[in-house]
Amino acid sequence: MQSEETTRLTVTVSRETDLALRAYLGAQGMRKGDLSKFIEDAVRWRMFDQAVQGAKARNAALDPADLQSAIDEACAAVRSEMWSAPLKTL
Repeated sequence: MQSEETTRLTVTVSRETDLALRAYLGAQGMRKGDLSKFIEDAVRWRMFDQAVQGAKARNAALDPADLQSAIDEACAAVRSEMWSAPLKTL
């Protein structure tokens, strides 16, 4: 069943990729319905990897010590906001 939060896509891959993927999913104990979950997970990982590669490329010219200092400063600011904010009750 398809919920309102999902979208149906048509994906075209080579026969070789299809057979290899289905063999892999079968070996992992996954069933036919798990193909969508596998593709969604793969897409999310690919998008995350591209975002990481973009960030690395943008920061490649920075001095590593300056970059680490900026990261530490940002983490400290977020932690400070997180711990100073009142807890919300459900």
